[in-house]
Amino acid sequence: MPHRYLQELTTASVVAAQQRYGSRPAMQRMTAGWDTDATFSDDEAAFITERDSFYLGTVGENGWPYLQHRGGPPGFLHVLDPTDGHSVLGWADLRGNRQYLSVGNLATSPRVSLLLMDYAHQRRLKIIGTAHVTDVRDPGFEELLGRLSVPGPSGRVERLITVTVQGYDWNCPQHITPRFTEAELSDALAPVRDELARLRAENQALREQANQQPGRTP
Repeated sequence: MPHRYLQELTTASVVAAQQRYGSRPAMQRMTAGWDTDATFSDDEAAFITERDSFYLGTVGENGWPYLQHRGGPPGFLHVLDPTDGHSVLGWADLRGNRQYLSVGNLATSPRVSLLLMDYAHQRRLKIIGTAHVTDVRDPGFEELLGRLSVPGPSGRVERLITVTVQGYDWNCPQHITPRFTEAELSDALAPVRDELARLRAENQALREQANQQPGRTP
């Protein structure tokens, strides 16, 4: 069930489009029992903390949307304590190419959209919320920095970003092409590597045994 997600995004123009293309009755049935809860269950929280990247969408004051990829070690995107019935996400934002497009957009419009992908299992989670930026040069950032820091990423933390979740929804897995990270492939191929090592050792033992036979030249 879309947790407040469609409720927040279904505008009059969206309704008009649904009516034009014939999906409005189905959408009305889907959203007949609006779920006004915007807090994550354990399933969402586990999925989020396992991700090593996500896509962040913002909009500038000129109306242009901007999509940015954010990456780090699994767990760099944190699920914090909920506030007033809304889950909260947060991450330590590292210094990048110094274009500051997302940061600049957030200064005028704090509304964001996040897309979290699990290509290997064909799963994706869509999240919308309002962001708050804390500059590490501002006083009082130390406590939040301690909560959002993770070992591994190299780089200078310039700001801390938290997102108060307004809605989320699991998306259909259709058309998600399975892709696998090096770590995922390493785990999957471990039995193959073990079997290959066993066969190599067996072949080596057979060679040594054959070379020890009388009259055989090594």
